[in-house]
Amino acid sequence: MDAPLLAPDALVRPWRRATIVATLIAAIELVALCAAGFALVAKPLSHALTQHAESVAAAPAKRAVAAVVHPKLAAPKLSRQQTHVYVMNGTGRTGAASDEASRLSNVGYSISGTGNAPRHDYAATVVMFRAGYRPEAVRLARDLHLKVVGPLDGLKPKELLGAQLAVVLGAA
Repeated sequence: MDAPLLAPDALVRPWRRATIVATLIAAIELVALCAAGFALVAKPLSHALTQHAESVAAAPAKRAVAAVVHPKLAAPKLSRQQTHVYVMNGTGRTGAASDEASRLSNVGYSISGTGNAPRHDYAATVVMFRAGYRPEAVRLARDLHLKVVGPLDGLKPKELLGAQLAVVLGAA
């Protein structure tokens, strides 16, 4: 007897079904393996992160940046109330100097005056100091979260109206 001939489509279809079933089983196994791996790694990782956070929280506070960078820097002689600051607008934006003067006054500094800087293209805000007032300038820069501190550059002490420090506002 002759074997019945099957249509070409009938021979292909069982392989398609088998391929789809095998792919689905592999996908389910992959998801299960990922879940098991996550369960094994998550708990030790969680404990390690918790211990690190607790050790950082319990660590003593770091010393001020100025004291670390300049260990020989003397402490300020004047209190904030005794420190007079002249605020200059180096941005060209109207009212910037008076806004900053108000902010400094709220922190506790005495404002000797406000005005415009000789030019209006300062890229960064700068704290300048008269001779002998560097520690006060570093404290002011720290209070304002600034990094640029230097001696009077291009300004004469008489232009500060008796102030020991000058803040020249810049774009940043």
